[in-house]
Amino acid sequence: MGNSASSEAAPRPAGADACPVLSASSAQQQQEQQGEQQSRCPVPQSARARAIYNVYGERIDLPSAGGGADPLAALRDSDVLDPKNNMPLAANQQPCPGQRRLLSTDRIESNIPKGGTDATWVYPSPQMFYNALKRKGKGQDVREEDMDSVVRAHNTMNEVTWKRVMDWEQLHCETCSYPTLLKFQGKPHDLSPLARIRGWLGGALPFDRHDWVVDRCGREVRYVIDFYYDEDKAGTPEAFEVVTRPALDSPGAALDRMKMAVYAQFAAWGLPCPITGHPNSGKFGGGAAGEAGQQQQGGDGGVTAGVRAAA
Repeated sequence: MGNSASSEAAPRPAGADACPVLSASSAQQQQEQQGEQQSRCPVPQSARARAIYNVYGERIDLPSAGGGADPLAALRDSDVLDPKNNMPLAANQQPCPGQRRLLSTDRIESNIPKGGTDATWVYPSPQMFYNALKRKGKGQDVREEDMDSVVRAHNTMNEVTWKRVMDWEQLHCETCSYPTLLKFQGKPHDLSPLARIRGWLGGALPFDRHDWVVDRCGREVRYVIDFYYDEDKAGTPEAFEVVTRPALDSPGAALDRMKMAVYAQFAAWGLPCPITGHPNSGKFGGGAAGEAGQQQQGGDGGVTAGVRAAA
């Protein structure tokens, strides 16, 4: 993801009387209402984070970082920032040496609100994504003609992840109705405790891990996300799995995990929430990651290779 000054924002959580576990139908209704809500959801100044971060997790709102009075100028006027000096890397949109065909330089605005601003995070263009893979030495199995599909799958995975985060944030909708994504970091080589346990029990290891820091109306909350791919289900909506949960950085995070485990189990049984009594017939998180899996149906694995290589 990148930076942009966009008026779009992610949908607000449901009301406090709703079960934190969304059914498939209620999640779709929330998405359909998104456009209408976005125009009415300015982020209050009091609820914004005081810091603004770039895609490298570095602050860009400080005088030494931005070089100007307006911190949002860096979001509007740059595509990707050099982590050494926070200056634009114009070459990042240029074709790589030896590239056989031109790739799109268009970028798509996400529905993920950017902490500290009125902006949303913006996804990389196919050219930027391809350049990043080559720079990391991970583009050997990725074809240029696959890049549009690779980027779509990457974007979908991020949207699914944000929906997962919003499921958790509904536990706190009474105190914060508009959480935003402050910063994120990829940690593909750092296994989470849950991933280690799954591996010890004979399960597959994740192909990527992200840590997302959410601004919960002035409070920073870290989420751990593991991304899995099942080779046996390649080409099906069930191929990708996104496992999201709050990091155990506080007693409150541990309590949230216990609450959600109860809510999710009752939703899986098709029973009302044990606390609110709200009816819920959907299984928590079921099938949402399948949108990314559908992006690579009918292909030869190039799209999957691109998504996994981005880790």
